[in-house]
Amino acid sequence: MMKPPLDLDSVQAFVRIADLGSFTRAAESMRTTQAAVSLKLKRLEERLDCRLVERTPRHVELSARGAAFLDHARELLEVHDRALSAFVPARERLTIGISDHVAGPELPALIARMNAQDPQLVIEIRIGTSSELLQSFDRRELDTVIVRLHAGRSDGEHLADEKFGWFAAPAWQHRPGEPLPVATMAEPCGVRVMAGQLLDAAGVPWTEIFVGGGVTAVVAAVTAGLGVAALAPRMLPFGAVDVGPRLGLPDLPRLPILLHTRIRDGRPRDALAALSAAFRSVVRS
Repeated sequence: MMKPPLDLDSVQAFVRIADLGSFTRAAESMRTTQAAVSLKLKRLEERLDCRLVERTPRHVELSARGAAFLDHARELLEVHDRALSAFVPARERLTIGISDHVAGPELPALIARMNAQDPQLVIEIRIGTSSELLQSFDRRELDTVIVRLHAGRSDGEHLADEKFGWFAAPAWQHRPGEPLPVATMAEPCGVRVMAGQLLDAAGVPWTEIFVGGGVTAVVAAVTAGLGVAALAPRMLPFGAVDVGPRLGLPDLPRLPILLHTRIRDGRPRDALAALSAAFRSVVRS
C-alpha cells in the first residue's frame, strides 16, 4: 500500500523549528500557535516513523534522523516554490528600513531567511538611524521599519529588549585623570544621546574620541583601541570587553526593538512574520 505524500505545512514547520531553535519562534514566523506547530511536527514524525526533534527544557535540538532529513526538507520546499512561481503574475516588493543599531552581523542570515520564506518577494532594505527611518516611514517611503524605541513614539509592535554595555578592546586601559574617550555614531543617534546623558548624570567626564557614520565604523574604532562605546554585545567581535563595571560607568538600560508597518496581510506580511521571529531569536540568544 502506497503511503500518503508528505504534508508541506508540516515540513515547513519542521524547517522553521530547526532554523529558529524554538517552537514559539517557529509559530510566530508562521503566524500560528505553538500548539499548531507541535501538532504539525507530530504528524510529520508519525508519517516518517521517527523522532526528528529532541525537546529539552531549555533547548530544541534535531535528532540524528532530523539532521539528516533537514536538507531534503529544504529541497522539497524549494521545488514546491519553483513550481508555484510559474503561476505568480508579478513579484511583490517590500521596502524595509532597519536601524543601524539593530541590523547587526546577523543581517545576511535574516535576509536569507526572508528569501527562503518567499523567493518571489523583492526585498529592499535601507539602513539608517531610527529617527531618519521613522521619518521616511511617516512619509510612506518605507513599508516597514525596525528601530529602537524613539522619544515621542508610543506605536509599534514590540519585538524584543536588547542589553547594552560599555565595550572596549581587551588591551585598552583608561588613563587616570583624563576624560573617558567615547566612540559614537553621528547625530541624530538615540543611543549616542542616551549614553551622553547617562554619563553626564553620573558625573563622569567624557569626550568624543571618534564619530562614525554607522555601527560598523564605531566597532572598528573600539577594536582599534581608541576608547569605549555603548553597544549591544552582538555587534562586537569576539574578545571585546564590557568595561562598565570596572570603570564604574552608569548602567545602560535594555533598549526595545520595535516594528512599525503598514503591511497587514498577504505574502509580505508572512515574510515580516518570519523576520520578526528571527530577530527575537537573535536578540534573546
